[in-house]
Amino acid sequence: MSEESEHKMAVVNSKRKGVKSIRRLPAGSFSVDRTGRVISSTVPQAFPYDLLDNIAVGVLQTFPSAQDTELPLTEFCVVYGGFKISARELKGGAIVFLSTFSMSK
Repeated sequence: MSEESEHKMAVVNSKRKGVKSIRRLPAGSFSVDRTGRVISSTVPQAFPYDLLDNIAVGVLQTFPSAQDTELPLTEFCVVYGGFKISARELKGGAIVFLSTFSMSK
């Protein structure tokens, strides 16, 4: 076996079409009415509204689902990777808090 070997280099183009950029996890809060419509928000406008809408739908479905199983849930917290979603049920909807999460002390 020879000590020399061929190495091929590839050029990485960060401007490729179809490649999504990494976005920062948002921090802030938003409140929704019982239909899931965002009433107020401190989440940066750069964060896609569709994702806020998805979070709101999930939050609003969780509270009645818990009541159906006779679990008196008025507040919950979900940690997914480095993202934390906390939500509280309100009389006409919910308030949702978004933040980053780390296990470091």
